[in-house]
Amino acid sequence: MTLSLPPLAGLRAFEATARHLSMTLAARELNVTPGAVSLQVKELETALGLRLFERKPRSLALTAEGAAYHAAIRTAFRLIRDATAELTAGLRRPELTLSCTPAFAVQWLVPRLPRFEAAAPGIDVRIGVTNRLVDFAQDRVDVAVRHGLGAYEGLCAERLIDDELVPVCSPDYLRTAPPVRHPADLAADPAGGPAAHRLLHDEHRGDWALWFRAAGVPDAGADRGPVFADGNGVMEAARAGLGIALVRDRFAADDLAAGRLVVLFDQRLSNGLAYHLVYPGGAEEKPAVAAFLRWIRAEAGSALIPAVPPPGAGGR
Repeated sequence: MTLSLPPLAGLRAFEATARHLSMTLAARELNVTPGAVSLQVKELETALGLRLFERKPRSLALTAEGAAYHAAIRTAFRLIRDATAELTAGLRRPELTLSCTPAFAVQWLVPRLPRFEAAAPGIDVRIGVTNRLVDFAQDRVDVAVRHGLGAYEGLCAERLIDDELVPVCSPDYLRTAPPVRHPADLAADPAGGPAAHRLLHDEHRGDWALWFRAAGVPDAGADRGPVFADGNGVMEAARAGLGIALVRDRFAADDLAAGRLVVLFDQRLSNGLAYHLVYPGGAEEKPAVAAFLRWIRAEAGSALIPAVPPPGAGGR
């Protein structure tokens, strides 16, 4: 005797509800109403002749039968997705999903992307810009570039670009501002008069104080001047001649080469932080990921320090 399969809609509603333990979240995922999900699950229970959920006033719980059925259904859906992806892989252009910070995207990555497209034609790059740590599996991210110390549990991390800040301004600003010959010229007037130069800050307002201290200029009144939401605003303000900014020298390389910005002093501020390539173990098995990692390593042109991921791949 051949048993007929339950309705696919009921199976999908059950799988999503069991995964979320919420019909509301399942409905949002399936783009239907919670009422429709509830009806489909009830029809499936009727067809099977057993209860899959314990319905409580404010929550859902799987019955023993429901938990066993969900494990099997989840595996079946994964096999269907994998088979579909394998079948259609040759019909789609290879894709790479990258997550990075706004500053890294605007100031370093995007201007260089045409070189990657030339080196690896046919790969579509999707860039997600965020300051939060992503979940690689849930957010479907292949590679991330993160700013920090490089400790990302369960993930591979490679040091990509060191965090070294240098003071820069536009040539136009130098032509109209008082002379700048020594770091002390950027300090506030000790007599309390107006400062000769405007300092530009991002959200890390303490960087200027650290730079002055490293340059041997204490009590420089480093907290004066406008504050921008991020490094992109600071860079634009410096290009526009609005003042003097502390920027990452690697991010300003194109502006410095083109003469849009000039470095005032070679006194650099290093804080031990860096931009790191972060990705799950095995990510390089995907050809698009392998091609991107090869390219960005060469593009950064820095000595990379691989970190061996600890057991148990994590998700951030």
